[in-house]
Amino acid sequence: MSAAEAAGAAPAVDVSPFVTAAADGRQTLHLMVHGVHCGGCVRRIEQALLADPAVATARVNLTTRRLRVAWDGPKEVALRLMALLGGLGFRAVPYDPEALRSSDDSAERQLLRAMAVAGFAAGNVMLLSVSVWAGHFQGMGEATRALLHWFSALVALPAVVYAGRPFFASALDALRHRRTNMDVPISIGIVLACAMSLFETARGGEHAYFDSAVMLLFFLLVGRYLDRRARGRARSAAERLLALHVGAVTVVEPGDRQRALPAAQVAPGTTVLAAAGERIGVDGRVTDGVSEVDTSPITGETVPQPVRPGSAVFAGAMNLAAPLKLEVTATGEDTLLAQIVRLLEVAEQRRARYVVLADRVARLYAPAVHTLALATFLGWLLIAAVPWHLALLYAVAVLIITCPCALGLAVPAVQVIASGRLLRGGILLKSATALERLAQVDTVVFDKTGTLTLGRPTLDLREPVDSTSMMLAASIAAASRHPLARALFAAAPDVPVAPGVAEVPGSGLRCGEVRLGNRAFCSIPDTGEAAGPELWLAGPGCAPARFAFTDELRSDACAVVAELRAKGLAVEMLSGDRAPIVATVAQALGIDDWRAACSPAEKTARLEALAAAGRRVLMVGDGLNDAPALAAAHVSLSPSSAVDISQNAADAIFQGDWLRPIVEVIDVAGRADRLIRQNLGLALAYNLLAVPLAVLGFVTPLTAALCMSGSSLLVVGNALRVRGRRG
Repeated sequence: MSAAEAAGAAPAVDVSPFVTAAADGRQTLHLMVHGVHCGGCVRRIEQALLADPAVATARVNLTTRRLRVAWDGPKEVALRLMALLGGLGFRAVPYDPEALRSSDDSAERQLLRAMAVAGFAAGNVMLLSVSVWAGHFQGMGEATRALLHWFSALVALPAVVYAGRPFFASALDALRHRRTNMDVPISIGIVLACAMSLFETARGGEHAYFDSAVMLLFFLLVGRYLDRRARGRARSAAERLLALHVGAVTVVEPGDRQRALPAAQVAPGTTVLAAAGERIGVDGRVTDGVSEVDTSPITGETVPQPVRPGSAVFAGAMNLAAPLKLEVTATGEDTLLAQIVRLLEVAEQRRARYVVLADRVARLYAPAVHTLALATFLGWLLIAAVPWHLALLYAVAVLIITCPCALGLAVPAVQVIASGRLLRGGILLKSATALERLAQVDTVVFDKTGTLTLGRPTLDLREPVDSTSMMLAASIAAASRHPLARALFAAAPDVPVAPGVAEVPGSGLRCGEVRLGNRAFCSIPDTGEAAGPELWLAGPGCAPARFAFTDELRSDACAVVAELRAKGLAVEMLSGDRAPIVATVAQALGIDDWRAACSPAEKTARLEALAAAGRRVLMVGDGLNDAPALAAAHVSLSPSSAVDISQNAADAIFQGDWLRPIVEVIDVAGRADRLIRQNLGLALAYNLLAVPLAVLGFVTPLTAALCMSGSSLLVVGNALRVRGRRG
């Protein structure tokens, strides 16, 4: 019998066909692990796998539940590792993004249904409880009170059985494999409160606690659902990058015969064809053809780049103008796009290990509360020698008065109110921990194109051009969809489209003897003075005319950078653009620390260097190439104009052409952080005062329920202060 079978897990799946071997003999396997809920699960899996002498690396991504394990030895080691995972209580299968999405969607729907049932039950049971509380002071008869208690049980118990399944199943699975998680004490508290309430109702007791159990379950389900939603958004960032991978490429064989092959099966050195309008599926070098490619996945620049024989192109780029023949240099997991995906996943993994303040408190709080309740029960039973049901009643009173509703609300209440305020200002928070991390920021790093600038080339009207040349160039440009041609035409939109315009890929436009394009195409000597994109107009009988383009700064960029500095924050700029253009923008904004021509890996490396130096970095970027950096930063923002992948990788999105929301979100985060800490202090102070009284038996369960509700109201009332101008 295998270790997995001995532990009650399903037998390991044979994944040896999915193992890949490197040139040095190291085997690698990507798995999707079911049952990973928190950072503790991640640590448990990684530590267990690394304890195997054959395993070299083992990394689990909490967001995507993707395990990458590498070992030295034969493929059969994979079966041993799968059995080890099964023995820990985790089921692993070959990594399949579609299966992951389907599984997560199903679990999300289950949580939503459970939350709806718990919310319905909580509302109705609270109405019944209010009647019982009112009757306690107005002489309600025992029969009426018992009837209301039975009605509460009729509503609460089925709801708890149905809505508590996510916690009960997780707790049972953990206990079955002789480990614990946060769902174990939660399940114990809910089940014990319901069981004691049913016992008291059956014996005609004064008090029942169905309201406390169902309300606590509802709040816990809300938090679990929001956490899963946030992880789903983060996971989709990597999924969208993976969508840029091309399933098949056209291989050119001897005799110019062509056939389609999966990109992963194409060997380096093979010649492939990239048609016009086709996304390139491999890394390669152009051997034949002249065209333009959209290189935004690598450089972040929206202006297409010309390529010709000898130029390097990368998987994920779009061939725009003409067919290209490429000599393959890398495929599959070796491409630059695959490296970006790995950077993004590794960065998300680091961020997923960040634990919110309330969770850090709860790690000690929950075990302490349950230990205290057990001590109360044993103390009254063994020392005071009271009947067992009365000792259990005191223990349940301790559980109720220490119910972590106030603690559970301390963070979400502030976050919900702060998120609402930010949403009204055009800022959408996507991460449950974003506010806490924003409050710790001491460095702000900006991307340039589309972030500090609008990301749209416009004609620079500061350089004078005679009207005749302007009208002629605009009429030729009207026939093209090239970004620079569209910007030139936008400066004179009323001119008619010139007839007979031909586009020369990678060079420009030709209309008869007149040319509009780059310097080489128009026979203009390259003097090296160009600091940005440009087009030239040349033809017989007319002097060459230069049209310079600029990417305008956002109107409040200078003011925002100055305000961030006034707050004591360091400001840097990382850009994939050329050094002269980046230098001009940096000088205009007063940013002394800047870097140009940065690849995604270089941006991520810079952020890691800042983190290693103890800096808490806010990254603001919009390009596809910014996605790994956005995920690697301590916290990140992205404008609503950003590509979907960057928006998914970022913690928050802001709307409009203004940068002012960056200052607003930092201010609100600081105020929210102060109020969260105040709420945690209020919740703990309440427990320090009330718990000793409950342990000594001076607090009835009714009083405990009222105190619990009062502490929650106090926390919510303090949280409302985040809406004001002063915290």
